[in-house]
Amino acid sequence: MSDTNTSVIGRAVGRHGIFGWFSAAAPAERDEAAAELEELGFGALWLPHSTIEEAAPLLAATRNIAVGTAIQSIWRYGAADTAVRRAELEAAHPGRLVLGLGVSHPQMVDGYRSPLSAMSGYLDELDAADRPLPADRRVLAALGPKMLGLARDRAAGALPYLVTAEQVAAARETLGPGPLLAPELGVVLEQDPGRARALAREALAMYLSLTNYTRNWLRGGFTEDDFSGGGSDRLVDALFAWGDEERVRARVDDFLAAGADHVALQLIDDQSPGTLPREGWRRLAEVVLPGRA
Repeated sequence: MSDTNTSVIGRAVGRHGIFGWFSAAAPAERDEAAAELEELGFGALWLPHSTIEEAAPLLAATRNIAVGTAIQSIWRYGAADTAVRRAELEAAHPGRLVLGLGVSHPQMVDGYRSPLSAMSGYLDELDAADRPLPADRRVLAALGPKMLGLARDRAAGALPYLVTAEQVAAARETLGPGPLLAPELGVVLEQDPGRARALAREALAMYLSLTNYTRNWLRGGFTEDDFSGGGSDRLVDALFAWGDEERVRARVDDFLAAGADHVALQLIDDQSPGTLPREGWRRLAEVVLPGRA
């Protein structure tokens, strides 16, 4: 873990957060779950494929916990509009909104163009907006060294997704000691290897067709063979923490030791869509939060 991160965002999010599909739940369940996670002691709630608007109700339902978009696609809203929306929510909940921005994927965006130049241009527009979004209040979804460099130079840090501990260490080397490094880590609280890997493969399936991820795994030493059959055991075991409490805690600690300041934990289970895994989150709190084991 970096011990020199003094950014506003770094202090706000703490060491452990929850990456969860809150928007799929009924509003009352969503708000109650967010308040409970804050009470349990998590430092941040991360909303996948989200927008600033989706962060608003979770901020309203809680008091101190940070809420982050992970990520809001730069193709979703213009930069000037994003700056205004962010400023309005920041005024209502000072210091708690973390705006995570990303370039999404060529398979998902019509008119997709060079991700690095597109993100750089978007940041230029945020800087020039009537209500600018300060660099120290935004983070970038970043995998490769060039986007990590942009996250270092023009944002508060990076939010890598589906990475290994070794890739966390490489990201820290690129970012240097100051910027926030907050990788996502999928967690399966299941001790049976076959069952655990099956659940992980269900979560991994859609990403195996997205070149931003497959290229990053190839850079990390995997081969095309690792992407067949839903993902090799080697790939699955490197990207997900599964097993008993001791094994899961060790994997989270591996990410922190590799240079992560914060780990966004995504619980993978077999609950029905739209049902938040609240009992699993309670178990996860006992595994990773100090004083709860």
